[in-house]
Amino acid sequence: MPRPSAPSRRTLLTGTAAGAAVPLLAGAAPAAARARAGGRPAALQTGADAAAAQDWSVLRGRRLGIVSNPTGILRDTRHVVDSMHASGTLDIAGVFGPEHGFRGSAQAGEAEPETIDPRTGLTVYDAYGANAAKMAELFAKAGADTIVFDIQDVGARFYTYIWTMYNAMVAARDTGAAFVVLDRPNPIGRRADGAMMTPGFTSGVGLKPIVQQHGMTVGELARYFNGELLPDEGAGGPVELEVVRVRGWDPESYAQDGDLPWVPPSPNMPTADTALAYAGTCFFEGTNLSEGRGTTRPFEWIGAPYLDYHYSDRLNARGLPGVEFREAYFVPTFGKHVGATCAGVQVHVADRRRYEPVTAAVAMLVEAARYPEFAWRQDSWDPQRPFWIDKLSGSTRMRTMIDEGRDVAAVVAAWKDELADFTRRRRRYLLYR
Repeated sequence: MPRPSAPSRRTLLTGTAAGAAVPLLAGAAPAAARARAGGRPAALQTGADAAAAQDWSVLRGRRLGIVSNPTGILRDTRHVVDSMHASGTLDIAGVFGPEHGFRGSAQAGEAEPETIDPRTGLTVYDAYGANAAKMAELFAKAGADTIVFDIQDVGARFYTYIWTMYNAMVAARDTGAAFVVLDRPNPIGRRADGAMMTPGFTSGVGLKPIVQQHGMTVGELARYFNGELLPDEGAGGPVELEVVRVRGWDPESYAQDGDLPWVPPSPNMPTADTALAYAGTCFFEGTNLSEGRGTTRPFEWIGAPYLDYHYSDRLNARGLPGVEFREAYFVPTFGKHVGATCAGVQVHVADRRRYEPVTAAVAMLVEAARYPEFAWRQDSWDPQRPFWIDKLSGSTRMRTMIDEGRDVAAVVAAWKDELADFTRRRRRYLLYR
């Protein structure tokens, strides 16, 4: 029996469009009717797995610059760069490491210096904190004509890798390079939620106007960037964008529903459960409470020396959907309140589909603000915008409303219209339905 022909490059990729309708990757099933074998869901296949299955033919004949970190793995946990290099068929100009570095040896807010990767002999460039202009310099230095992005995102605006991708897209466009995304599932599903970033409060944790929980894969987000944001960035116009799609993924599912290995995208994102809570509890970076850094459950343990058991009682009394708050005590080994016993809660997600991480985090802030010792973190290095919470939330609005004593429903209602607008605009860029 003859073997079926391999998918062409076109079937593996989506085009440059600002959202033109395109067929699913050959073999992928719509979310409502996933392919089944033996009564079980078909195995997920990331964009990287799809490309590797074709011996990376989709990337041949190009000089590649690869933006990746330890999450850029195949199903067998081999890193894509190692696989590409071992194939002997690809021309790799260099690797570009984001925050925490290409191999993941750096902590939060740190990077690996420019170096030679001992496993492959490839040059690894430090791309952390690089704006589009600096990124363009690095791409030109490497001589890359195609930039490949493969990093696992966690679905929240303040996770810096999507902004590394955005700057890399602008830099690729400005240097005449193509941009290829090896897509991966969004581990916290399709839900969009939270406030829109406003221009006066952009930073490395929110570079452009998208909502807090975007509900898109990085491939879909790249399409959104290309259609909505790049045309107005710098010289203007889109980049030549291609997305190698995920196969067999239901966008309404969560990382815990699938069978893909979880690699911590950063040192304080150890599990998929962390990612789900983080979409809301990252707000606590902007307060004097510990967000659980320096513990085994960052972003799930929230507390401070001045809290008490009433905190968990008040939160549970609210009856928030899909979540329970266990009274908890912990001692951070680094970060805020290092060495001190913190009282607070552990966030237990009982029902992922009902849990609303942004709303739950707002409730946690409202209740924390009832304690007289509560304070917003202030940064002396940014006197014009001193409150970190404003950069995380996108404006002064949430902080001001909580300071005024407004309750959760009022705070959440304040972004209802902008969330609805984002949800409408993103629709044409979605690849998985």
